[in-house]
Amino acid sequence: MKLKVCGMKYNTAEVAKLQPSYLGFIFYKNSPRNFEDAIPKLPKSIKRVGVFVDENVEVIVDKIERHKLDAIQLHGHESPEICRLLKSTKKEIIKVFSIKDEFDFSVLNDYEDVCDYYLFDTKGKFPGGNGYTFNWEVLNNYPSTKPYFLSGGIGLNEVDSIMSFLRRQESKYCYAIDINSKFEIEPGLKNIEELEKFKAHLSFRT
Repeated sequence: MKLKVCGMKYNTAEVAKLQPSYLGFIFYKNSPRNFEDAIPKLPKSIKRVGVFVDENVEVIVDKIERHKLDAIQLHGHESPEICRLLKSTKKEIIKVFSIKDEFDFSVLNDYEDVCDYYLFDTKGKFPGGNGYTFNWEVLNNYPSTKPYFLSGGIGLNEVDSIMSFLRRQESKYCYAIDINSKFEIEPGLKNIEELEKFKAHLSFRT
């Protein structure tokens, strides 16, 4: 199981010392975690993820080059055609879908060949960082074999739930746990002590 810490802004270097597999940088002006600085030097084992919401392809490509991004996370209403265009950058493409109590998995059909991973997040007021989990039992009906990131309101209080989830069939294609707002002192400033505790509870690999 891999770990992604998203919403990086202020203490990236300290979080990087914990060796997560992915660090997410949000390039969305309406987000309190909008990243406008230079990404500090990171170990090669950590992949840099740029998070975008309905952004122009040209802007995304510029951010890829400027920040040496390894992966692109699309958190809006991006079409399969947009994903296909971005796939030509040879970066990992992560397409986000928001879930609450139910989800029509048929919408995934057109994305199967144009992205590398799905990310399932909680449907809420904001594109991400809403701070609560969705009903993971919905993933009982997951029809794909594409690996996915599990996201949405995951914190220390969810450790037991995650462990239980990972023992069940619906977690078969769960590739990574994505964490953000539950590990913050303020938006973009991560609580290192709580991240350490979370990582110690779960077995992550780089």
